[in-house]
Amino acid sequence: MFQENLSPDLDASRIDPRIDPGIDPGIDPRFVFDYQSYDEVEPGQRWSTWLSVEPLSRGPEPRPDWVVTSQGAIDTELGILKTGKEADVFLLDRTDPHDPAQSVVMAAKRYRAPDHRTFHRSASYTEGRSMKRSRDERAIKRKSTFGREVAAGEWAVSEWNALKRCWELGLPVPYPVQVDGTEILMEWISVDGETAPRLAQTRPEPALLASYLDQLRDAMATLVQAGLVHGDLSPYNILAAGERLVIIDLPQLVDLVGNAQGFDFLLRDCTNVCSWFTRRGLEVDPQELFGELVAHAF
Repeated sequence: MFQENLSPDLDASRIDPRIDPGIDPGIDPRFVFDYQSYDEVEPGQRWSTWLSVEPLSRGPEPRPDWVVTSQGAIDTELGILKTGKEADVFLLDRTDPHDPAQSVVMAAKRYRAPDHRTFHRSASYTEGRSMKRSRDERAIKRKSTFGREVAAGEWAVSEWNALKRCWELGLPVPYPVQVDGTEILMEWISVDGETAPRLAQTRPEPALLASYLDQLRDAMATLVQAGLVHGDLSPYNILAAGERLVIIDLPQLVDLVGNAQGFDFLLRDCTNVCSWFTRRGLEVDPQELFGELVAHAF
């Protein structure tokens, strides 16, 4: 408990010691507060990085109620969720030990270190994009160590911006919590405490299958209306969270018009999606879906 001396103009006789028997009658209770100490973090833990990142590196408002913003929260590694060519995804628990209500499990996507390969087919996806510093762009083209570091950070920022934009468009994507260097923290999409399966792993009944197609058609149309294409859409980067679908893996989000291959990417997305639905027994023509989506673009 912290105690502060009264200023000369305060009347100590007015302080009622019955407020707290442990308070000296000469101490103004307005200057008395309780505090709680936090233990040091253990291996595999760190203090929450929420307040250490810039405000623009935090998720869009209004934020979901489950986002933990406590300065005393601790991040605890729970293990790896998925490995990939460009990034690995881990489960991360963020909890304030003195306020159990502030607790959440998130997905932490971390782009690979410079000694690993950078994003596949990156040149075709980044066409039409510009970088703030020409030095960084030259380094990436030379594939130097510094260039690979820049590339990893650029892809993390690209996916962060894509997640924010898609969330603000009302698309079914994980809520982006924060980005810090090459790490993105985002909503963990789960079903009954387990990670939601990829669409490719499911065999939905006909009614649910039709609902899934409608959801994807609407999501793709919303993207196209915003001048965007996922660019790598397939049943392997769509999660089936019960009756709803959630689209993931967005670092390569393509400008439909600014990228010379934008419409090619859109047709490929249509083909990948329709092929899976056809194999599951729901006939869908990719050319028909492509034409429908192109109509939304103009």
